[in-house]
Amino acid sequence: MKEKIIFTNGLIDLAQPRLGTKVIYKTDDFFASASRIISPTIPVFKDGVFDKHGKWMDGWESRRKRIFGHDYIILKLGKPGKISKIDVDTSHFNGNQPSMISVEGTFSNSNKISQLKWVSILPKKKVKANSHHFFSVKNKKIFTHIKFNIYPDGGVARLRLYGSIAKTKKLKNKKVNLASLLDGASVIACNNEHFGKAENILAPGKAKNMGDGWETRRRRDKGNDWLILNCIDGSSIDKIEISTHHFKGNFPSYCSLQAAYLSNKSSKQIVKSSNKWKYLLKNSKLSANKTHIFKNSLMKQNKINYIKINIFPDGGISRFKIFGKKI
Repeated sequence: MKEKIIFTNGLIDLAQPRLGTKVIYKTDDFFASASRIISPTIPVFKDGVFDKHGKWMDGWESRRKRIFGHDYIILKLGKPGKISKIDVDTSHFNGNQPSMISVEGTFSNSNKISQLKWVSILPKKKVKANSHHFFSVKNKKIFTHIKFNIYPDGGVARLRLYGSIAKTKKLKNKKVNLASLLDGASVIACNNEHFGKAENILAPGKAKNMGDGWETRRRRDKGNDWLILNCIDGSSIDKIEISTHHFKGNFPSYCSLQAAYLSNKSSKQIVKSSNKWKYLLKNSKLSANKTHIFKNSLMKQNKINYIKINIFPDGGISRFKIFGKKI
């Protein structure tokens, strides 16, 4: 049976809190806190659970509007970026979802609400109960703040803003972690992320638990699991860190790394060519719950912007870092 490849095309959720994104203003969140709308977890329903304001809901929910106008929240993105796709998730909101939504954005160095000048990212769209609503964005500008409007009131479980972090020029010629999510590294594709998303390995800090890493299902056939990431353009690679923290009975037996420097290739072309890339790290033994440090000697002088992580045969890793000079 042919394995299905998961293509993420380098898009990450710019609304996720670990990038530093937060809600800085809301018109109303009487029934459910506005901060829940950017929670990284899948929304849940707690049957029969009530708090002092009413039914507990996993999302943002305003009270029933009895005056003119509509409700909205304003997000300050942790990292400025371009937005390509939006997911408005009304899971578990059935009868209390908004009638319509819209999204606006701006680029500003100020957090003063009165100084923010908004442009449309997504015009008014109808939304249904208990559903994911996916929208493509044509506006290719870089945004720092997002205004999410609901009409006239109601509840939304999650707002996902899939895009790319604006690359900075400040790091040029400096030794950095080329695989940092915070500086624009992203996952292009992987073959499996059954128990944990591939993107997690690029996150800052130590993993909180096993769910905060990349973990594949148990392989029952031949082959191995892999992911491909688009790292910061770099060279002079001297140190590689692969962490298996929290993976104690499900870490990979060993791993290898391949790398290349490519331009103007589609995700499918990148995956197809990856088997022929040069080795950055050949088959290296891994062990449980540990940070493994490797010195690079195979591609010391090569430029790279894509890395393929192969794990054998399956399992989980929590973090990946690769240190080199940004070019």
